[in-house]
This record gives sequence, C-alpha cells and structure tokens, in this order.
Amino acid sequence: MSYLELSGLQKRYRDAVAVDDVSLSVEKGEAVALLGPSGCGKTTTLRMLAGLVDPDRGAIRLDGAEVTRLPAHKRNMGYVFQSYALFPHLSVARNVGFGLEERRVAKAEIARRVVEALAMVRLSGLDQRRPRELSGGQQQRVALARSLVIRPSVLLLDESLSNLDAKLRDTMRHEIRSIQRSLGITTLFVTHDQVEALTMCDRIAVMHRGRIAQIGSPEDIYERPATRFVAEFVGRANALPATRDAEGRVVLWGERLPVAAPAGGEFDLFVRPQRIRILPISEPVADGMARVTGKVLRSVFVGDHVEVLVEGAAGQIQVELQSGTALPQEGAEVALVWRARDTLPFPRETA
Repeated sequence: MSYLELSGLQKRYRDAVAVDDVSLSVEKGEAVALLGPSGCGKTTTLRMLAGLVDPDRGAIRLDGAEVTRLPAHKRNMGYVFQSYALFPHLSVARNVGFGLEERRVAKAEIARRVVEALAMVRLSGLDQRRPRELSGGQQQRVALARSLVIRPSVLLLDESLSNLDAKLRDTMRHEIRSIQRSLGITTLFVTHDQVEALTMCDRIAVMHRGRIAQIGSPEDIYERPATRFVAEFVGRANALPATRDAEGRVVLWGERLPVAAPAGGEFDLFVRPQRIRILPISEPVADGMARVTGKVLRSVFVGDHVEVLVEGAAGQIQVELQSGTALPQEGAEVALVWRARDTLPFPRETA
C-alpha cells in the first residue's frame, strides 16, 4: 500500500458532481500535481484530503490508517491556501508559530522551530514584520513556513503561486521544489498552470470533469497523452483533420503520411508546434518523416521563439522555431516536416 491512498472519492453539490470516483496513490516523499481547468474538481479533491470537505463516498488512508472522517486538525497536514490566509495583526513569527501554539507546544520549542522554518524559506531577520510589510513572494514563503513548521505528514498547496508575477512565480517554483526534495515531504499541489505541474512534480494527475483523465510522469503526460483532452490541455498542439484513402493510409492536406490511423470513424492528428521544421518545398525528406506543404501567412518574433502560421489545403498549422532562426517570408511556399512518431491521432469530437 502506498503512503497516501485516495480510493473512489466522490463529492456532489446538489445536482452537480464535483468529484467523481477519484482514486490516487502517492508514495512517501513524492510530489504529485492535480492539474486541470477551473471546475474540474482538483481543489475539492485537495480539500477532502485536508479534511475541509467531507466526501460523499470513498476513503482516504495515510500511512495505512484511514483518516476519511478524521477532523482536519488531527490529520497533520500542512495546507497553503491560494490567498496565503495570513493573520494581518500578527508578526511573521507569530503567523509561522500559530499552528504550534494551537498544538500546545512549549514556547522555547516554538521559538526554535520558527527560526528553523524561516531560515528554510530564506526569511531570517523578518520575524517581527507584519504581513503588510512583505512582498507577495515573502508572504507566500511565510505561508509555506507556517505549513512546514508543524512537520506535516503531507504538504498541500492550493494554487499557491497564482498571485505572484511571472518572474517571481518561476523563482518560487524552483525554491518550493528544492525544499520539498530536501525534506522528503509528501506533497500534493493543485494548479491549472501546466508549467508548474511539469517542473514541480514527480507525477501529474490531469483532471477533467471530476475524474482523473491520466496519471503519469511529466514526460508521459506531455509526450504520450492518453486522451484528446490531455493532448489539448497540456502543452500546445495543432489539431489537424485527417482522412483515410482507399487503402486505409492517412492523408493530410492531400499528402500521404507514414502514420497509423486509429480504428473507427473520423480522426484528427495532433502535432506539437515545436516539433515541426520548415524546409524549402523542393528539399527531400527521410523515411519516417511526415510532410505537408503550405503558404506562410505570418511570422512573429516573441522573444525565446518565433511563431509561424502556415496555411495549407484544408486548414492552418502553427510552428514554433528557435529564436535566432531566419524568419520565413510571408507568402512563401514551404514544406512542413516532422517525425511521424511525433504525430498523435485521436478520434474527432462531435458536437
């Protein structure tokens, strides 16, 4: 049995099912992301795990013991809220030590552990400040220290970086991951940001409509999505309507591709924009490569890469080239080439 087990969790709000039969196993010391769009059930799942919401059905086990109906304060889980939920009238030290005070820990021990926690999140010397005197990143670290100081069995992060600007968010991603690894603490965090999920965790559980659509390593989720939804939600992808010829071969924009077609009816081919190369239309391609031709509509420099939009016989394809690559001329006829194994076929969705 894994260290943390969620088995068949379900939660309804009147006629709406927020979480529908969610099961998840997490090993001790592992970091797992619950990734998905708003309303997919990820935060409700986290709150059931924390004891803030009672499940209608299912079980939660921690280190072999069932905690499904145990009150939140008896689960020994640290919860970092999206809003941080700091007490504005208390100092940083009092905010961090609040959970220890509630647990009747001795004052000397509280002081020692608060100093340790603040040093861990690089806030030493700020213990007497109030939250309003801190930056957003510092407030986020205080909230993290408050959760870590109780030495929780599981750390829960609920969209904890969403209030930070992009640069600070990137810094905090790496800091939190470093702390999590150094402590070996079992961690679950909720996010709708795929970059956070891909960079901060050992595995990702992608949620859709109250269920887990796929669980796997970041590489598995990105390179081998199990469903059309996962392919569309994680990373960027071109969805290209394709057909079969009389011999059952895949045809896209009038070109036969060395790609296996899925069984059944109509289907689309998913191709990541950064996997596509732009070549002169006359240049031959090697075996195992897919190739179509089209006309460049526009090229846009966006800093670390160049976005190129190419129009073909039956649609458009977005291409991402490395920054520094010569921009193809608008109106130029070009060949788009990618490895056939980078093509992901999925059944076409019907309205």
